[in-house]
Amino acid sequence: MTTVLISGASIAGPALAYWLDRYGFEVTVVEKAAEVRGGGYAIDIRGTARDVADRMGLLPQLRKAHVDTHRISFVDADGELIAAIRPEAMTGGTEGLDLEVRRGDLADALYTPIRDKVDFLFRDSIAQLDDRGDRVDVVFDSGIRRTFDLVIGADGLHSNVRRLVFGPEEAFHSYQGYAFAGFTLDNDFGLAHEGVSWNVPGRAAVLYAHEPSELMHGFLTFRLDEPPYDAFRDPEAQRELVAATFPDQGWHVPRLVAAMRESDDLFFDVVSQIHMPTWSRGRVGLVGDAAYATSFMSGQGSSVSLVGAYVLAGELATYADHADAFAAYETRIRAFVEENQALVEIGKQVVAPGTQEVLDARNAELRAASMTGDQGREANSSLILPDYRPPSARPTARPMA
Repeated sequence: MTTVLISGASIAGPALAYWLDRYGFEVTVVEKAAEVRGGGYAIDIRGTARDVADRMGLLPQLRKAHVDTHRISFVDADGELIAAIRPEAMTGGTEGLDLEVRRGDLADALYTPIRDKVDFLFRDSIAQLDDRGDRVDVVFDSGIRRTFDLVIGADGLHSNVRRLVFGPEEAFHSYQGYAFAGFTLDNDFGLAHEGVSWNVPGRAAVLYAHEPSELMHGFLTFRLDEPPYDAFRDPEAQRELVAATFPDQGWHVPRLVAAMRESDDLFFDVVSQIHMPTWSRGRVGLVGDAAYATSFMSGQGSSVSLVGAYVLAGELATYADHADAFAAYETRIRAFVEENQALVEIGKQVVAPGTQEVLDARNAELRAASMTGDQGREANSSLILPDYRPPSARPTARPMA
């Protein structure tokens, strides 16, 4: 039986583990966190990714977790309403078909079916990888040593596996010119099932409430010419940078800045993508954000991860040689990935237009109700899922060369 180690238990990792387990692989997942992370902001599952969720039998559970955002309102610098639209007009989704769930609810839905079938190693990480040609020897941070036939990095934008095997992140990191801070705050605004976005050129302040609740999400997004390297490991530096970028006294900006300063769950990062010429080397492969992060401004990160995991598992189960499987995986979905990565340019123009000219054009489009999301819709549905042999008819995966 082919043994596979997957690093990362967010979205791509458990999805890949699900399919590999069904195809007869022996799967281990290592995750540095203490458990699968719950809660979090909402993510969308649309287009081809919805088909993956359907084939996994997750639609009933995800429908129950659907948060159903009714509208996104845009206000100007003075807090005056510009327009309110359905989220599908931004995302290119399809009303009534798309699923919008908290990231933690999706992670739980992926984890629950496999938690008793797959070996999960929480509170641990990969310290060393040695691809010996016929196997991969792994040393974990805990000191445990094990050997696997394959190792897959599903460990996100700042992937440890990618660093160990392919080199420093800088070689593949495509900075998109924006940074952001996300946090929770008291819902003193009476919002439910909606978001409100305040914009001035190059900056956005957003309030977002999934449902009637005492808490809601705040986001502060802003243009920045260079990544703020000095702030990445310094939460206080992050808070100071964000606060200095939002000195405005209009709308609810001061309230958002104060909540950001006080929050104990501040998440700060840059808007970036990963671009790589190949997603595998020897017996090590990458999937999801580790291989091809699309960024949150594309709106497609989790969806592309689900699709990538489905295809990678299917190709590994189809080919006897891992090199052939990795090559088929890349051939099958690279165009799909690149189409969805390209959506970041639209996301920038909608979420935080960089100049007054672009902001005025976006506002005119909002007022005219001419925003359709057609390009996003085409991208998120551009791949027809391969119909791999039904698991019930599939023999145990063949040994890999």
